[in-house]
Amino acid sequence: MEKYLYLAVNLFAISFPLIRSFESRVKFASKWYALFPAIVITAIFFLVWDHWFTVIGVWEFNPRYILGIYIFELPIEEWLFFFTVPYACMFIYEVLIYFFPKDYFKPIGKYFIIIMIPLLLLLAFFNFDKLYTAVNFSVGAVALAVHWLIFKDKYMGRFLFTYLVHLIPFIICNGVLTGGLTPEPVVIYNNAENLGIRIWTVPIEDTIYSMTMLLMNVSFFEFFRKRKTIQ
Repeated sequence: MEKYLYLAVNLFAISFPLIRSFESRVKFASKWYALFPAIVITAIFFLVWDHWFTVIGVWEFNPRYILGIYIFELPIEEWLFFFTVPYACMFIYEVLIYFFPKDYFKPIGKYFIIIMIPLLLLLAFFNFDKLYTAVNFSVGAVALAVHWLIFKDKYMGRFLFTYLVHLIPFIICNGVLTGGLTPEPVVIYNNAENLGIRIWTVPIEDTIYSMTMLLMNVSFFEFFRKRKTIQ
């Protein structure tokens, strides 16, 4: 049964959001027209990145906990990850908008950008020899800058609220994948390529990786939603 662990994490992540997609309040299923293009575009970017890092040994996947089905050197569970997790995160995004109509975090969006972009770039620069740290933090900084140039603070508050809330299930799921509950991790990181700082068993870099993935999904989702509204 161990080989089903990564698959189980994917199913756990998407199960409740998928079941609740058809309820009458949030009506998440009615927004699939904007959601699915956002997820696919973001997934393509991250799958290319993921494939590159897998091939050069930044991380690898433990055959003990996966089905053994690979597509371009990536296990099928890893492909699913970039669809199930964003779906769950965007469900959180929409639920929070419904239950908290006021954008409480909007006033700090600008300051988050002002602090995070130079901080991430500095950390990337001073850890240039650590590939996951340098690339991850650089991409995160660029994603924040591009989002701000296009949308300013229109969605940043909503994104920040979602990001903070999503950290709870994120740490749980990634903790399972990085060996928090098992004798060996599902995803094995080359610690020479990261800072070696962990939250439970989760590399600190993963919090920025997840931030970028969420931000890209929010950006594309709102872009496609706005485009339909204009039409």
